[in-house]
Amino acid sequence: MDFIKTTEKDSNYNHLETMSVSAILKHINTEDQTVPLAVERELPQIEALVSQIVEKLKIGGRLFYIGAGTSGRLGILDASECPPTFGVSHDLVVGIIAGGDKAIRKAVENAEDSKTQGWEDLQAFNISSKDIVIGIAASGTTPYVIAALEMCNKNQILTGCITCNKNSPLSLVSNYPIEVVVGPEFVTGSSRMKAGTVQKLVLNMITTTTMIQLGHVKGNKMVDMQLSNVKLVERGIKMIMEELQIDYVTAQQLLNTYKNVRTAINNYTNGN
Repeated sequence: MDFIKTTEKDSNYNHLETMSVSAILKHINTEDQTVPLAVERELPQIEALVSQIVEKLKIGGRLFYIGAGTSGRLGILDASECPPTFGVSHDLVVGIIAGGDKAIRKAVENAEDSKTQGWEDLQAFNISSKDIVIGIAASGTTPYVIAALEMCNKNQILTGCITCNKNSPLSLVSNYPIEVVVGPEFVTGSSRMKAGTVQKLVLNMITTTTMIQLGHVKGNKMVDMQLSNVKLVERGIKMIMEELQIDYVTAQQLLNTYKNVRTAINNYTNGN
């Protein structure tokens, strides 16, 4: 099938500079409303990829995101939120961006064009066939990402991708491609907009579903979250109160003793 780069098609709107603030906001919002529907059409593909991620992590593997620019930043964002949210180690979900950490804040010229650096960046983590790598690229044409996944395939490392074009070069080198087509951006080619929203939504789904499957959520609560500030400590106390039907002071004492919501609940339930 032909590869059509819909992310680069002309916007459905023109003469943006003549629009009022109200009109611009309305049209952006209209375009944004198409995003979750596009994600819905890819749910079977997302499920297939998540099932593989769960199996890899159960045997001690890790999940890697690799991307450039906005795509790389979104992968790093999702990876960085897993430890505080689910209490997992910082090396369980890893985000890698073309150009290294400095590219998180500022674009690094030509970083996404390298066909060798992506694999080198993955090798720095001693990546193996126990792991799984997801390439993120709105266009599906980023050399840094494509070449990295090609090397993963050669080394029996399972691969997936998140892209916004059908039949892209990235999809063709991915074992489990996710292709969420949202069409032209409000500002032509500005893939930080709808495409970026797509990536964030899919990444949310991937890690949240994976962590629930791995047992890091009880009921609907983040019982393994890190108690890193006053707000989260208070949330933890309320979780314990609700789960055990006990008063605030008792719940607070339990949390002070065990430093973890799940551990506090388990010990109280077991009579400790």
